[in-house]
Amino acid sequence: MTRIDGHLLDPRRYPGPRQLSDHRQLADAGHTEARSRSDAFAALFDPTTFGHIERLGIGPGWRCWEVGAGGTSVISWLAKRVGPTGRVLATDLDTSWQTRAARSPLEVRVHDVAADPPPVEGFDLVHARLVLADVADRERALAAMLRALRPGGRLLVEEPDAELQPLACPDAHGPAQETANRLRHGVRALLAERGADPAYGRRLPRLLREAGLRQVESDVYFPLASPACAALETATLRQLGPDLAAAGLATPEDVEHHLANVATGGLDLATAPLISAWGRKGSV
Repeated sequence: MTRIDGHLLDPRRYPGPRQLSDHRQLADAGHTEARSRSDAFAALFDPTTFGHIERLGIGPGWRCWEVGAGGTSVISWLAKRVGPTGRVLATDLDTSWQTRAARSPLEVRVHDVAADPPPVEGFDLVHARLVLADVADRERALAAMLRALRPGGRLLVEEPDAELQPLACPDAHGPAQETANRLRHGVRALLAERGADPAYGRRLPRLLREAGLRQVESDVYFPLASPACAALETATLRQLGPDLAAAGLATPEDVEHHLANVATGGLDLATAPLISAWGRKGSV
């Protein structure tokens, strides 16, 4: 699964009014960019994710479902925490990120959380990061995740909220920063055409409460001026540049000029804030 600026781009989930490039094919053609993006997301968000899961009490023997895994960093960490007596199921529409056969307690499976029946196991933990904001049928996907929890199980959902902070450079003090912000606006426009909800993250606490979860809490992580932000920006613009040009939102020269500015290390680049929300399923 390919993620652009924290969002999945998959036409099977949300075909937009304009037919843009299939970014899974672009990822195949540009493995370096795809790997750089995956590494950037891990560097940016894994510490936050791991901290939340630790506080939820993960331990040996837990059964975990990682929805829309997109890479190996989270599931490898989960497998170490649950040990040989536990289980980690990693699902995604595209599992090409898997470079070797999974070993117990880890299983990788092709699965569409918005269309396929949920796994029948009662999981102690279900986690999704950067997934639901871009699923066309978010309500169905969230319901599937809830059904897969055992009574007392924990759900952790983490989604960006670009409307809380829509800028690539919040400190827009010069032309280079203004160019970065204009291109970020173009990326958001393309995502909107594909059906992404840029404000989904802020709705998570309410949605989890309305779904019947108990002890619902939430917080926000906002990366700013991280090397991983720059790596993500570079991979994103190299991959999405042709679509920005095709949509009339930027010229190839705009993109190359911005990438040169990023390479200098002089831009304080940000991502959309990541909102994490979690809760516990009540006993039957």
